[in-house]
Amino acid sequence: MSEPVFDLTYIWAGIIAFGVIMYVLMDGFDLGQGILFMFAPSDHDRDIMMNSVAPVWDGNETWLVLGGAGLLAAFPLVYSIFLPALYIGVFLLLAGLIFRGVAFEFRFKAHSSRYLWNWSFAIGSTVAAFAQGAVVGAYIQGFETENMRYVGGALDWLTPFTVLTGIGLVAGYALLGATWLIMKSEGSTQEWAYKLVKPLLAAVLVIFFAISIGTPFVDAFVADRWFDGISAIWLLPILGLASAFWIYRSVSQRREGTPFIATMALFVFTYLGLLASKWPYVVPPNYTLADAASAHESQLFLLIGLLFVIPIVLVYTAWTYWVFRGKVKADQGYH
Repeated sequence: MSEPVFDLTYIWAGIIAFGVIMYVLMDGFDLGQGILFMFAPSDHDRDIMMNSVAPVWDGNETWLVLGGAGLLAAFPLVYSIFLPALYIGVFLLLAGLIFRGVAFEFRFKAHSSRYLWNWSFAIGSTVAAFAQGAVVGAYIQGFETENMRYVGGALDWLTPFTVLTGIGLVAGYALLGATWLIMKSEGSTQEWAYKLVKPLLAAVLVIFFAISIGTPFVDAFVADRWFDGISAIWLLPILGLASAFWIYRSVSQRREGTPFIATMALFVFTYLGLLASKWPYVVPPNYTLADAASAHESQLFLLIGLLFVIPIVLVYTAWTYWVFRGKVKADQGYH
């Protein structure tokens, strides 16, 4: 059999990387609403928070399904190692998302039990966000493997470093949620959201700095990547800090849409920094993208399907956000 004319592995890597960051940005702000939910001044504010994400929250998770299915199809080795290594973490992630989804629907119908669904929504969102951050931390610190199999323990993923990354993502999602609420609300709810942004931004920067300091101690490869001479990779943290300053300045100037855009930029540059740190390892510290890739024929067959699916998802997402643009009120929900 002749060798393929071109390698689809890196095309698939780009597709999955795009799906992951789209999920983080799209679902991150509604998880952020849940993280902040029980800190809201009143139930009136909580109604506004829920209504701000009600039309879009379930569609946002399309990107999680797309990224997960693409990962299974294009890089099956990742699944065969990640799932045994992160079984408990992934279970917590899915349980949190299910809890949040059920609470989202039942809260609109409940009366005397509404406070229980409030807590369910908040706890489910926080657990899901923390689990996502802990999974990212486990990816950074790597996996114990032999002959393309995971040979570590069920709780090897849970370390002080992964707890730190979990807390960092909770704070990051809360910041994303606060800036979204600034854009979608008005009056006292918006004022409350404005007050949250600067403390949350400070917490995110402190935690992200601690993660950056700790990363070379859990993975020496990252230290070599960053400190082996001058590299353009340093532009990413510089742009990340510029985004943080943009958030601070736009909130100080009482802008409405700009803080959310700047927070998304902060996430994007942080995410690109993570990818640049680990490239080309998809199952660190041993296996690269090429090692984990499925057969060329499988990648090509599925890619043809995604060439139709991704544009449809993008158009539908853009249309949904356009239709439900503008401010929301407590008495104007999709129920």
